[in-house]
Amino acid sequence: MIMKTYLIFFIVACQSMVALAQDNEKQTPYLTKSLANNAISSVVVNTSAGGIEVSGQSGQAPRVEVYIRGNNNRDLSKEEIRKRLDEDYDLSITVTGHEVTATAKNKHNFSNWRNQISISFKVYVPEQVSTNLKTSGGGIRLDNLKGNENFSTSGGGLQIDRLTGTIHGRTSGGGIDVSNSSEDIDLETSGGGIKAKNCSGTIKLETSGGGLLLEDLKGKITAHTSGGGVQGNNIEGELITGTSGGGIDLKGMNCSLDASTSAGSLNARMKHVGKYLKLNASSGNINLELPLKQGLDLNLRGDRVNQHPFKLSDFSGEWDKDRIKGTVNGGGVPVSADASSGNINVRFE
Repeated sequence: MIMKTYLIFFIVACQSMVALAQDNEKQTPYLTKSLANNAISSVVVNTSAGGIEVSGQSGQAPRVEVYIRGNNNRDLSKEEIRKRLDEDYDLSITVTGHEVTATAKNKHNFSNWRNQISISFKVYVPEQVSTNLKTSGGGIRLDNLKGNENFSTSGGGLQIDRLTGTIHGRTSGGGIDVSNSSEDIDLETSGGGIKAKNCSGTIKLETSGGGLLLEDLKGKITAHTSGGGVQGNNIEGELITGTSGGGIDLKGMNCSLDASTSAGSLNARMKHVGKYLKLNASSGNINLELPLKQGLDLNLRGDRVNQHPFKLSDFSGEWDKDRIKGTVNGGGVPVSADASSGNINVRFE
C-alpha cells in the first residue's frame, strides 16, 4: 500500500515535467541565444503556453533555448512556426545589465485554437541566480540554483532540485516534487500531490488536490492537505500537519509534532518527542508509539485507550479505560492525543 501511494505521488508530481524534458530532448531548439558574454544574476521568463526550465548545473554553456510545438503537441516546420509567430505572437529575449528576460505573448486577446503554439524556454545560467518565472500552460523545473526563486503556473507541475535560498512556487494545475533544497521553502498547489525529500529550513507545503509525502526533512515544517493523506518518515525539528481528506502515517519522528485528521486514522511512531506532541483524529483510531525512557506528561482520551505494556512501573496518575492522564519517567514533555470517534492504542518502545 505504501509503495502504491508513493508511485501515485511521484507520477502526479512529475508527469508534466517528464513530458517537457522528453520533448526537449527529442526536439531541436527553434532558437538559441548565447549568454556567454553576460554575467547573468537574474532570470525573468513569461510565457502563456509552454514550460520553463532554469538550470545552474555546471558544465553547461550559458544560453536560452526556445522550443516551439503546435497544438496537440504537433511538430511544425520552421516556416510554419515563423508564420504563426509573425501573425499571433511576440517572442523576445533580451539582456539588460545582469538580467535576461525571455517572453512569449499572444498578440491577441483570443485566437483560433488550431493555430495556437506552445513556446517553452530552457535557460542555462550560473548557480548564483534569482528567478521570476510565470506560465499558464506548462510545468516549471528548477535545479542547482542559489538565490531568490519566485515561480508560478496554472497549467503544470513544479519540480525543484538542489535549490538554496528563498523558494516561492505556486501551481493550480499539477503536483510538486521538491528535493535536496534548503533555507526558506514555500510551495502550494490546488491540483496535485506534494513530495518533499531531503530538505531543510523553514518549509511550508499546502495542497487541496492531493496527498503529502514527506521524507528526510529537518527544520520548521508546516504541511497541510484537504485532498489526500499524509505520509512522513524521518522528520527532525518541528512538524505541523493536517488533512481533511485522508489518514496520517508518520514514522521515524524526532521532533515536536502537531498532527490532525478528520477523515481517517492517525499513526505516529516517535523516536523522540521534541517540545510537545499533539494528535487529533475525529473519525478514526490513533496508533501511537512513544520512547520508553523519555519523561512525558500524558493526556490521552478516546472511546478506549489501550496501552502496551499494560502497566508501566514508573507511571503516576489516572488510568481508566477511556483515558490516561499522568506522568511517565517523572514527567516532562506534554503529550496529548484525542480520538473523538475511535480508540487510542499506545505502545512504549
